[in-house]
Amino acid sequence: MNKKEVMEIKRRFKKEDCTFTRMCGCYVDAEKNKVVRFGQTFLNLEEEEFFKYLDIAKKVLSGNIGNNLLTLDIPLEEESAGGRQQFLMGLRESRLKNDDLMERFYDMVIESYDYAGNYLILAFHDAYDVITKTKDNSRLDESEEVYEYLLFAICPVSLSKPGLGYRADENRIGPRIRDWVVGMPDTGFVFPAFNERTTDIHSLLFYTRDTKEPHSEFMENGLGCGPRRTATEQKNLFSHIVKHALGNDEEKSDEALYELQQKMSDYIEEQEVYVDEETGVILEGEELSKLIADTRISDDAASCIKEAYDKSFHDQLPEVSHLIDPKALEEGARVREQQELRKEVEQLRQQVSRHDTDDDSDDTVKTYDVILRVKPEKVPQIRSQTIDGRKCLVIPLEENEHAAVNGVNTTV
Repeated sequence: MNKKEVMEIKRRFKKEDCTFTRMCGCYVDAEKNKVVRFGQTFLNLEEEEFFKYLDIAKKVLSGNIGNNLLTLDIPLEEESAGGRQQFLMGLRESRLKNDDLMERFYDMVIESYDYAGNYLILAFHDAYDVITKTKDNSRLDESEEVYEYLLFAICPVSLSKPGLGYRADENRIGPRIRDWVVGMPDTGFVFPAFNERTTDIHSLLFYTRDTKEPHSEFMENGLGCGPRRTATEQKNLFSHIVKHALGNDEEKSDEALYELQQKMSDYIEEQEVYVDEETGVILEGEELSKLIADTRISDDAASCIKEAYDKSFHDQLPEVSHLIDPKALEEGARVREQQELRKEVEQLRQQVSRHDTDDDSDDTVKTYDVILRVKPEKVPQIRSQTIDGRKCLVIPLEENEHAAVNGVNTTV
């Protein structure tokens, strides 16, 4: 599912547009016991409950595509009799009214979901009358399909924080009673997916709040789908591959990673005009080798990176943008700028030193248009800056500092 399709479904999660028919739930404690189960018509909920549950449903359709939201393909073996797809289809056809199927679903989650605490399993049923758009997109035709789907959310349940409060029964300020509070979803999914604005029973949309450590065990053991990396996982893995190939010199590996990511960023700009916006720029292994060849990374390290990349990403080639760390790129640019500035300062320091030690200064004076003589502690503060289109040397002055130009005191 792309961003437009996700938003099309999510926009309907409002009081006036919501068409959820039924909601079921099961509260599970830390020992994996089913404490309470419930099921009811969603539109009959009290208003406060209605909006709280609606917020939870919205959260399952939030975040970035490819990072918080992942489209998972259902393997062929799971589409056969007794497979996960058949089971989910049965849940959908029952509209969550079959208690035996709901019990099996709760058991499946409890067995495959690795979480050391209390949590609430929620299931919503909905039917969306899909309005078909015309080719010119200027008006809408009557609907041709009903997208019937299930939305599931797994929400952590934790004790409220301790504190003081008014105890009305005792008419005093005392310890506030702590209770169990349902949080926003940690994991969730939508089945079937809504791909190309139509029902796709061969895939589902998976949601994770934690993009560094999504519940891959639930993707695989619970839903029967192969685990898929988030963009954050891809970025961290790629960074590890590059740094491991470059050895233990952290400064050198950071510099090399910055240089490579800069090349990758430039590559995205070059390729974006040729690819679909939703697809993104995919990084093939051979193209990675070309980008590495344009850096200062050694041939041996480049070979190691290419081999590890092909092995790690053979089943899921990433978008180039997923491998780039914007913060690291910004930090690398700042470090590179500081290095260039230090070089310029060192060159100025050497020029001043040569001028001070050269007795025959006539030739030296003729060689440069500007000769600086500053206190040693001021040298590191000198920087190069372009002002009004002209390159200038900037020397910061404190209020109590003075300057002389060609031996003449100058007021700044």
